[in-house]
Amino acid sequence: MAKEVAHHESSVSQSSRYTPPTPKEFYESPMWVPVLMLVFIGLGVVAIVLRYVIPAFSDTNTPVLIGLGFLLAGLYTATKWH
Repeated sequence: MAKEVAHHESSVSQSSRYTPPTPKEFYESPMWVPVLMLVFIGLGVVAIVLRYVIPAFSDTNTPVLIGLGFLLAGLYTATKWH
C-alpha cells in the first residue's frame, strides 16, 4: 500500500529564492479608469435623454442604441477598476 502524505507536507520543496513584494501599482488602477467609466455612463445617459428631449430624434432609435453602447462601455470599464 502507498504511503499517505500528511496534509501539512508537500511533495514540492519550498524554494529558497527571494520573491519581492508586488508593487502597489499592480493592485490599483490608474485614476483615468474610474473617470473614463463615469464619462461613458454619463454620455450614455445623456444620449438616451436627448432622444426624448430633442424633437428631431422622435422618429429614430439611433440615440438610444448609441446610449446603450456607451453604457455598456462604462460597465466594461467598471470591471477593469481595481
